[in-house]
Amino acid sequence: MSKTILVVTDNLPEQINGVVTTFRNLEKLAVLDGYRIVYLDPGQFLHFGCPGYPEVRLGLPWQIGAKIRALAPDHIHIATEGPVGLCARLYLDQHDVCYNTSYHTRFPEFVNKMYHVPESWTYGYLRWFHKHSGRVLTTTDTMVSELRSRGFHGDIRSWTRDVDRDVLRPTRDWPRSHDFGSRTRVVSVGRVSREKGLEDLLELHGEFDITVVGDGPQRGELEARYPGVQWLGYRTGSALADAYAQADVMCFTSRADTFGIVMIEAMSLGTPVAAYPVPGPQDVVEPGVTGYMDWDLSRAIRRCTGIDRALVREASLRWTWQACWEIFRQNLVPVTRL
Repeated sequence: MSKTILVVTDNLPEQINGVVTTFRNLEKLAVLDGYRIVYLDPGQFLHFGCPGYPEVRLGLPWQIGAKIRALAPDHIHIATEGPVGLCARLYLDQHDVCYNTSYHTRFPEFVNKMYHVPESWTYGYLRWFHKHSGRVLTTTDTMVSELRSRGFHGDIRSWTRDVDRDVLRPTRDWPRSHDFGSRTRVVSVGRVSREKGLEDLLELHGEFDITVVGDGPQRGELEARYPGVQWLGYRTGSALADAYAQADVMCFTSRADTFGIVMIEAMSLGTPVAAYPVPGPQDVVEPGVTGYMDWDLSRAIRRCTGIDRALVREASLRWTWQACWEIFRQNLVPVTRL
């Protein structure tokens, strides 16, 4: 009989982001190992769009305790710190139920950028939120060190990621821009919102051919300001793979992400990554092998064009979902009572 892992999340399953992608890829590996993953998410409660960011749904998790008891999980993992995660945490602590948590996003920086809430306030909330977790999983060794430096206590572990290489397949081989003398083609993939810092790349539209894959609350404003940029909206599967594969460089502009699965996605198709030298890229990008990091994004992009794409693709193979699942499984804590 399989063991049940309850993942409590403030993400809807149809959302396109790193949290949803991670657990979707872990589901099939869990089954092979005798587990099944079930979810509590905003879609199971009354929910509404976050002000200024409607694709983020805020749930009102009425009677979440009854739902948890009905699922009778063997393990509970709280993946996010929003209303659903918060109510689950309060219920579990009140009833002395063991669980673990994960830290996926620089939430304080995001909230500060979107709503001007001081980062110190949000970090105080996050330290409180995670303090009773049996294990706190975060994305990289750099993030483990950063959380400890910000006063997080307890057992904090780094947790790797990968991409689904069976799904992310381009429809054909794409010629490189230098093959026919055009400008360097740069792609950005991710949410189009203030915390992603996309304008830093868009300001370079006179120097490079830029394509943006993704959507979000800032898209309308930026699309109007930068009509020379190609805006594709969300892409998945082969359409997303084509967007990566036909680009000479993928530019990751965020300074607030803790990892950035899109960087590995690009590398898996041989596309080098240009980024700022910040946590996330510092743990993913191998300078001169899979990309370059520089506070001058234009310089980082130009240096990336000299990288051998075959080496980029080969270097990406060190990331595997199997390793991601093993870390997740090994750090589960058993539910002792409900």
